[in-house]
Amino acid sequence: MAKVIYEKTRGLTDTALTYCPGCTHGTIHKLVGESLVELDILEKSIAIAPVGCSVLAYEFFNCDGIQASHGRAPAVATGIKRALPDKIVFTYQGDGDLASIGAAEIIHAAHRGENFTVIFVNNAIYGMTGGQMAPTTLIDQKTSTSPYGRQEPTTGKPILVSEMMAQIPSAAYIERVSVHNITHILQAKKAIKKAFEYQVQGKGFSMVEILSSCPVGWNMSPPDAARHIASALMPYYPLGVYCDRPAGQGGKA
Repeated sequence: MAKVIYEKTRGLTDTALTYCPGCTHGTIHKLVGESLVELDILEKSIAIAPVGCSVLAYEFFNCDGIQASHGRAPAVATGIKRALPDKIVFTYQGDGDLASIGAAEIIHAAHRGENFTVIFVNNAIYGMTGGQMAPTTLIDQKTSTSPYGRQEPTTGKPILVSEMMAQIPSAAYIERVSVHNITHILQAKKAIKKAFEYQVQGKGFSMVEILSSCPVGWNMSPPDAARHIASALMPYYPLGVYCDRPAGQGGKA
């Protein structure tokens, strides 16, 4: 009998992904799906997808799912987790969603130490709605609403979400990773799996920020977009663990 070298994770359905060519949402979906299967929590997981590129994520994750209004996924996650505390609840949010219209929801969920997991995809632009400038758009980056590049005097500096969230005493685990090459994809998988493990252990709020590409919004080829993550995004958004609080030092444990 032939040895199985690789097989598609049960964590994803057979529905074809609707993301643009070269977009790394698909890679991140795969890592989330694999983590849910490996931790044996897929059947009791609930995904929450707000408005944005991930609006149809509930079609792709092979678990229960619900859609929330733009930015409100943490509020919906709070209600579901409190009503069904034995479920594994996670939000899947973009930077235009989480860091802009949903900034209040994510901050207060962390302050309350809500025991759910946040998968935060940062591609420095509003992807689905037309490539507008996001709170995470880099200085001088051109978008449909900043055709001459983002300018600090008028729009300020890009927001550093992980650094900000790590200051919240009740946040249990915050890490920033990337998926622009194989090495970093493997590191991202470890972070995502750890975030879910913290929820299983009841440690409280966890968030993994993932630097992702948007070849269409950036007007780049997929290979150039992957290189752009390393050359442009990572210098401003350094990778690493920003918060990891053991039991008794924050969070719920």
